[in-house]
Amino acid sequence: MFANGQTVIQYMEQLAPKHYAVENDRIGLQLGTLSKPISKVMIALDVTDEVVNEAIAEGANLIIAHHAIIFRPLAKLDTSTPAGKLYEKLIKNDIAVYISHTNLDVADGGINDWLADQAGIEEKGRSCLEEVHTDKLYKLVVFVPESHHEVVLESIWRTGAGEIGNYDSCSFNIKGTGTFKPGDGTKPFIGKQGELEKVDEVRIETIVPYSLHRKTVNAMLKAHPYEEVAYDLYPVDLKGRTFGLGRAGKLKQSTTLGELAELLKQSFDVPMLRVVGPLDRVVRKAAVLGGSGARYVRHATFAGADVLITGDIDYHTAHDALAAGISIIDAGHNIEKVMKVKVAEWLTDKLVEGKYDTNVVFSKLNTEPFTFI
Repeated sequence: MFANGQTVIQYMEQLAPKHYAVENDRIGLQLGTLSKPISKVMIALDVTDEVVNEAIAEGANLIIAHHAIIFRPLAKLDTSTPAGKLYEKLIKNDIAVYISHTNLDVADGGINDWLADQAGIEEKGRSCLEEVHTDKLYKLVVFVPESHHEVVLESIWRTGAGEIGNYDSCSFNIKGTGTFKPGDGTKPFIGKQGELEKVDEVRIETIVPYSLHRKTVNAMLKAHPYEEVAYDLYPVDLKGRTFGLGRAGKLKQSTTLGELAELLKQSFDVPMLRVVGPLDRVVRKAAVLGGSGARYVRHATFAGADVLITGDIDYHTAHDALAAGISIIDAGHNIEKVMKVKVAEWLTDKLVEGKYDTNVVFSKLNTEPFTFI
């Protein structure tokens, strides 16, 4: 059985929730419909005419891409223009296009973490360069019979709930007496219809981030033995986890700027890159940001990075970085291509887990617009 388009995107948004995106970013469904069975998904960095031809040849009916094909509201759809011809080809071949952009940049285990891995930045102690989203926290309160206390509590923790700072499995548990009288048509786990029942119960209290609240509540309800579960979910003032753009951290091994540049040419699979700063400079801490990073030199400096690894650095920004004492490695915007294989692997695992026959492939085309000579 093929997964419905909405199901495919629900999996995708487990990796990159839409609410992680920066304000006004062009994400989500941009063309076509998700209300159809999806036989094959193609993952692409850019949606070009060549990529669409590749999708047609592959038999894909959904493209999940990083860069948007519609950047601003359309005044008209003129199919004689390059963009119009692209939209027309997609529509005629019934190929939907879904965009996951800054939400995929921000996400844990998303583009910036993949780039940090490739750059050799230690996972432990990584920080983001610019905060974009702070998860709201909720208090979950549920009443459970003592016989199922541990089972329900463990089901809640397995979803990732119960974390406060660097502590996990946090909860408060109070024993008490629950009362209820089953009515007509009920099938009570404990007690009989029409008779008041008193049960030894435990009140469980724990913290749940907004991004997990549906998953946590569903897991709790599934593990709970009662036909009707008494629980509360309300917001609290505690600050949850912060998510943001870019990553900064210590390199696994200190090196020189020149040696790091050579390593990145291999790990990013690029023919060349631009370097700002003395090649013999020792670098111990690095920052990385996929896409255009000119605006983040100050953020990288503030994070204590010796070098910022990014793309699209302009002449004046390079001079400002030299004056500020921070080096830059401009590996190009196209290094975000790492998302093609990684997203394809993620979605494949999820679809196999869901027992769907939908296939996921990634675009083999290089959409780098520059030729290096």
